[in-house]
Amino acid sequence: MTELAYIGETVTDEANHLLDLTESHLDIGMRGVPVGTCRTSFVTPGEGVHYCGYPITELAGMVPEDVVYLLHNKELPTPEQSEAFRADLARRAVMPGDLGPIFSALPKDGHPMDWLAVGIQTLGMWDSANDWKEDALNLVARMPRLMGMLFRYREGRTEGIPNDDPSLSMIERFTNTLQLDVDQEKLARVLSVYLVLHMDHGGGNLSTFVGKAVASGHATLYSAMASSMNALSGPLHGRANQSCLEFVLRVGTSDPEEVEQFVRGELAAGRPVFGFGHAVLRSEDPRATAQFALGEEICPDDENFRIIRTLREVAPRVLAENPKISNPNANVDIASGALLHHVGLKNPSYYTTFFGWARVAGIGAQIFDERVVMRNGKGVPIYRPKYFARDQELRHVE
Repeated sequence: MTELAYIGETVTDEANHLLDLTESHLDIGMRGVPVGTCRTSFVTPGEGVHYCGYPITELAGMVPEDVVYLLHNKELPTPEQSEAFRADLARRAVMPGDLGPIFSALPKDGHPMDWLAVGIQTLGMWDSANDWKEDALNLVARMPRLMGMLFRYREGRTEGIPNDDPSLSMIERFTNTLQLDVDQEKLARVLSVYLVLHMDHGGGNLSTFVGKAVASGHATLYSAMASSMNALSGPLHGRANQSCLEFVLRVGTSDPEEVEQFVRGELAAGRPVFGFGHAVLRSEDPRATAQFALGEEICPDDENFRIIRTLREVAPRVLAENPKISNPNANVDIASGALLHHVGLKNPSYYTTFFGWARVAGIGAQIFDERVVMRNGKGVPIYRPKYFARDQELRHVE
């Protein structure tokens, strides 16, 4: 008997019945329509995302390398396995070319997510092993340097970039390349938690699904991942974290009465209240809870953190007045921007690149599973959903 973990419930293949498809399921973006299975993570309405069965709150304090290992191997590493895996990532980390001339040629006003997609695609043109696992782990290992170079060249800080040191951790390699004059311990702590919280989120989110769909046509891992980053860049998906910090800056006050007035004004104007609500969750996102706990520890008096603390109290109550809103609670985006801003990453246009960096681990693991593991090793066939013709009739050129 095959057991399928779906939203925290067990569905057996004896039932062999997952959904009654009707015309109402057309043109809704496949929302809620089952199309496959996922071995890396699942999301429940009450506890949020779990990686390979572990609630995210139990993983948030771990180093990112160990969570990458979990997603690819489906078990947490022993101390010996952790050490060996970090050594393997260090071996893979050597860049196959110089990204400097590539990034120098890109428009400076291009969004950082566009730069990220170009960088990933370039790595694939230089050095694709045409092996799903090898390429996935090579990309994980090279992302810290890619990210650091992206920042340096887009900001015009191209002089004196230090050599990469693959013996450092993923976070340290990025911060060593970035060279910001900030509290390095706080920066590393926030980035570590951020990466772990964003690495995976089930199989059906847009960026993950796009990457797997592109890979199903046997495009390279790098082409599939660049496609994922382009999907992630949209404001209805990954770029929501950028919009959320911009929203917080517009609020501009932590006074509860003024915050409530601002929230009601946004709703009255038909504008979204960023950082709240979730398609699956019916309570506060545990990833938000974890970030609030971190913020209370490292920056309780930061003005932006005080604003999101007040929003966390006020916005759900106001949003709950609308019976159409099933979850008015804080999601992962509400706190991430304030924390990144506090540790010296002031430009919110870069925030989605951290989301992309993190998600490379989960998407890569899912692509490997679909290409190599699923269907007893045969892999998932090329994606080809059925579309019906609409507003067309047969006709001929006269």
